[in-house]
Amino acid sequence: MKTVEYVVADPLGLHARPAGLLVKKAAAYKSGVTLKNAETGRSADAKRIMGVMSLGVKKGNRIELSIEGEDEDTAAAELKAFLQENL
Repeated sequence: MKTVEYVVADPLGLHARPAGLLVKKAAAYKSGVTLKNAETGRSADAKRIMGVMSLGVKKGNRIELSIEGEDEDTAAAELKAFLQENL
């Protein structure tokens, strides 16, 4: 299992547009991807938009992606780059 941690820098937090892009990116991998808001302790399947939006991630929140499966190394690297570019 791989873990990616990131502190959200976007002034609007994880709002609809980047959440949709994250879900689309996560869905491209065979591995399971779980998103956790470390501030609240709540987590959701990163491949489901309603779950991601329900986490209420705000600017400054630390999020954690847990990736487990056959392509976890690739997924972790690419999702980390995605977070840095979009959030």
